[in-house]
Amino acid sequence: MNKDILNTEVQYFINENLNTIAASILLKKPPFEYLDTRDIIEQIEAKKRCFKKLPSWYHTPGIYYPNKLNIEQTSSEITANYKAALISGNSIIDITGGFGVDCLAFSKHFDQVTHCEINEDLSKIVAHNYTQLNANIKTIATDGLAYLKATNETFDWIYIDPSRRHDSKGKVFFLNDCMPNVPEHLSFLFSKSKHILVKTSPLLDITIGYNELKHVKNLHIVAVNNEVKELLWILERDAQTADFSICTTNITKTHTETFNFLPEDESRFEAEYHTPLHFIYEPNAAILKSGGFNAVANQLQIYKLHKHSHLYTSEQYIEFPGRSFKVLKTLDYNKKTLQKENINKANITTRNFPETVEQLRKKLKIKDGGDLYLFFTTDYNSKKLVLICEKIVAKP
Repeated sequence: MNKDILNTEVQYFINENLNTIAASILLKKPPFEYLDTRDIIEQIEAKKRCFKKLPSWYHTPGIYYPNKLNIEQTSSEITANYKAALISGNSIIDITGGFGVDCLAFSKHFDQVTHCEINEDLSKIVAHNYTQLNANIKTIATDGLAYLKATNETFDWIYIDPSRRHDSKGKVFFLNDCMPNVPEHLSFLFSKSKHILVKTSPLLDITIGYNELKHVKNLHIVAVNNEVKELLWILERDAQTADFSICTTNITKTHTETFNFLPEDESRFEAEYHTPLHFIYEPNAAILKSGGFNAVANQLQIYKLHKHSHLYTSEQYIEFPGRSFKVLKTLDYNKKTLQKENINKANITTRNFPETVEQLRKKLKIKDGGDLYLFFTTDYNSKKLVLICEKIVAKP
């Protein structure tokens, strides 16, 4: 951590050049003799990435930024606040602290927050930033697992964000391939807390994660603007298999969509199938990740078009956790039939269909955009269909 970065004149330069191309700064005379220009550019690039992702950091004076890779890997404030709202208590320890975004969110729900980070330089950066952010959080520059083994303290919650080892690239994603190895240390971790929150990448297969972690009470699948960002595993020492539930959340700019179900219901209930009715629904990314396709049909009492299409339909409109459409016309998939509709511009989606969006655009000469939405899909009779729709805008 180079404290010269925090000089008033340097901070002013950073803020004044947030929209300046890095190459143009490098080509000019170094703005400060005592600072490497590349260090200044690193601050500018990292801060720019925080404008939407970490607004509290971006708008707080005197924040020191790590390299942009740390910013890319950290939670956003949106997801940090979501996970912090799930839990509460007197004390929590984050044994994989990183840039400290999650701990700042936890500090709004816990009296004592401990941040462990093995990278000493990053730990110093986090400690400085917490001072700027007026956050009362204990920072320790050490391996969090080693700290837990060395202390007599116990905590209400342990938070872990394990990272994949570099040598696991290209392999199936297992938690045993991560650092720290949570499954290997579960018994010890439960000796330090009855409650553990584990954040994993959306790449982790849910069944694999559940089988590795055990003691899972809830899984939260969190999407932001229809992109799955995190899987949050809530573990309890005495959790039973029957307790396990899956909660899906999609946080958009205007509203939040939620859908919760019990995995056992997914196998217990079979969706009913129907040809397209007046309304079509496409689940959000969190539901698609969850695999709760029968649960959606059962809970919302709507039909599915096909087992593998993951599109739903109803005669009457319902509020749906995903995109909703009014069906204007249903056509058998046929090039000549579709060309008679004279559609030159439309938004195209394929679900359980043999051709890709790109192939269809080229074949049918339909440009992207406009107010029409075309769904190319297959119904439960294995018939290829084209649904011409208009989108229904969700209410805030």
